[in-house]
Amino acid sequence: MIPLSTRLFYGIGGAVGAIKEAAYTVFILLFYTQVLGLSGTVTGTIIAVSLVWDGISDPLVGSLSDRLRSRYGRRHPFMALSILPLGLGFIGLFSPPQTVIENSTWLAGWLLFWSLWVRTFATTFVIPHLALSAEITSDYHGRTQILGARMGFMFLCAVLLPALALTLIFPEQDGVDGRFDPSRYPLYGLLSCAVVWVLATLSTLGTRRHIRAEVEHPGGSDTSRTTPFALFADLRLTLSNRNFRLLIGYDIAATTAYGVISTLNILVWTFFWSFSSTEISIIMAAPTLLGVGLAISTLGPLGRRFSKQRLVQLSLAGLILNCLWLYPLQLFGWLPANSDTLVLALNFIFMLIFMYFFMVRVVSSTSIVADLTDEHELDHGLRQEAGFFSVINFVSKLATIAGPLYGGLALDIIGLETGMRPGDVPVETLHGLVYALGLGVVPPLLVALWIISRVATSQAHVEAVQAKIAARHQRRQSNI
Repeated sequence: MIPLSTRLFYGIGGAVGAIKEAAYTVFILLFYTQVLGLSGTVTGTIIAVSLVWDGISDPLVGSLSDRLRSRYGRRHPFMALSILPLGLGFIGLFSPPQTVIENSTWLAGWLLFWSLWVRTFATTFVIPHLALSAEITSDYHGRTQILGARMGFMFLCAVLLPALALTLIFPEQDGVDGRFDPSRYPLYGLLSCAVVWVLATLSTLGTRRHIRAEVEHPGGSDTSRTTPFALFADLRLTLSNRNFRLLIGYDIAATTAYGVISTLNILVWTFFWSFSSTEISIIMAAPTLLGVGLAISTLGPLGRRFSKQRLVQLSLAGLILNCLWLYPLQLFGWLPANSDTLVLALNFIFMLIFMYFFMVRVVSSTSIVADLTDEHELDHGLRQEAGFFSVINFVSKLATIAGPLYGGLALDIIGLETGMRPGDVPVETLHGLVYALGLGVVPPLLVALWIISRVATSQAHVEAVQAKIAARHQRRQSNI
């Protein structure tokens, strides 16, 4: 059993990446297109370009972290040095000056610069922090525990932070919907900055006792040369694992679906369901609290009954089935008006189911990545945890490019124009928004379900691998 203090201090570090995701999944597309007037296609393209850089930087940071040797370990120097600039990046992202807003080219450049800034320093914190999980414990179930804590804080922050903002920063005032008031967004940037500084600092300081493990861990990467060719060799080596290649394919498909959901959700809630800021905050926050709590409390019993691979399969099946009931009911006219309490209640249930299965899926698949680092050490004699997690993050981010690109193009195609307000959007545009959501989500989830079924791993396999590694270390010690 991992100590509670370790789970808490490590777990809160997951919120750092979540704050970035919350900014992009909830506010950026709405802010820059519907509030500032930047084209949906341009905004989606810029976000996609920044995601490409985000993905490229992941393996670079991962390999550099694996190779680092210092008195502060391999992970903590990167984490500590990321905190200050990352927080400042959120202020810049949500505070374009008026002269920039008045020129669409400058506004596009402003979004690109601060997107690259935020994503770079988020990477230099998140990748080493992820790698730290495989070093804190090698226990099959313990890794799920600690990554469950990280994912729990990540999802809670990704939802509760924007929900809090929708309630306190963006409420309707004097008949004006706060989501369309540009003067409110700098406050959200300041809030994001403050939360990043506090939580990242607590996680970095709270896990410092694991620095010794980072310095002395056997089987570390060869640090004799750190060149672009060496970094590429590290990347190629991680891809030699068949299970890992399959996991990459699964993650591309599953993350593509998530990218579409995260891009279009706020627009669907705002225009299709005509929810107010307060109602959106409710269906974001409450189901997430319950879903994350249920997932964390049931992962232990489920993990003793099913393998991690089976849990991923079951949660994908649950996500697919959950996509097939709520929106068709509304499209066929079988639900009351959007203002009816029943509609909000059904969306609440929809989000609760979604968050539960999504949490179980991500925790289980991420824990599989940690297990595969043991296979890698057995095969190659190297510990490259950051390399593995960075590759998964790399392909995940490349897959999420589909979200803003798809979302931006969809807005232009269906005719959701700047200045439109809930209640004034043509019915065919609203239906087009829902069709775009379904077509971007269900097919990738089906592909992910097929690929994950081909991954071969189990608790017995992982423990056998670890036993062989331990025996090899003992032989080396006896020969010294």
